[in-house]
Amino acid sequence: MRFVTFVRQGAAGFGVLVDDETVADLTEALPGVGSLRELLAQDRVGESSDAVGSVARLALADLQLLPVIPDPSKVICVGINYVAHAAEAGRAVGEHPVIFQRYADTLVGHDQPLVRPTVSEQFDFEGEIAVVIGKAGEHIAPEDALDHVAGYTLFNDASVRDWQFHTHQYGMGKNFRSSGALGPFLLTADEVPDPSALGLQTFVNGDKMQEGSLDQLAFDIPTIISYVSQALAWRPGDVIATGTPSGIGFKRNPPVFLRAGDVVEVQASRLGTLSNPVVDEVAR
Repeated sequence: MRFVTFVRQGAAGFGVLVDDETVADLTEALPGVGSLRELLAQDRVGESSDAVGSVARLALADLQLLPVIPDPSKVICVGINYVAHAAEAGRAVGEHPVIFQRYADTLVGHDQPLVRPTVSEQFDFEGEIAVVIGKAGEHIAPEDALDHVAGYTLFNDASVRDWQFHTHQYGMGKNFRSSGALGPFLLTADEVPDPSALGLQTFVNGDKMQEGSLDQLAFDIPTIISYVSQALAWRPGDVIATGTPSGIGFKRNPPVFLRAGDVVEVQASRLGTLSNPVVDEVAR
């Protein structure tokens, strides 16, 4: 199934994409479930499948998609996790994954604008495949890790490069307002028998800038889930951004940074297209 989170007539809801133009509205279909994160937390995805046939159908064109999980308890990002990206960044892959965090309130949905901040000219793109946790757990063995995955979606970890390198801890450059796009939908794990086969491409104004697949990761998804679980308990709805392939704008010659009017698209064959225009921050 393909789950979406949306706003309709000023109210948030969630549902299932029936086709590329229609959403089955599950917002009020299951008592006690008001969001996709709550659906995962209550382990009621099976009930939603049963409800799809009896709920109202909405035109996708009438909805504003939100980040597919608007309110994760945490967004865990993995840096320099593609070997080729590590090489272009001049970094060696270490013994352990490079982990940093994003705040949920930096996220935007499909077709919502990414905001280039007034304080920087170095706004960059990073297309990624993201994992959404469906089952809580801690101290998870790698061989059990995929049992904790609800599904997969797309992410654009847009980064403010000069701020990223103000210090050796670069989280600030990864947490500007409206700089991380997540969506357009969550494809459930049962439809992805081999996540390592998932590939992605990133386009800016129609020009392909990045290409990679999860079989190129230095640290695969089970390893990431297991590693983080030694320190933090995973909760349903948590998001893992698995890393970006080579081709980022910062390392191009000359560099390619995002400007107002640009459109960034992150695509994967099973996960659709996450598209976001770029706008300039309005001075306050």
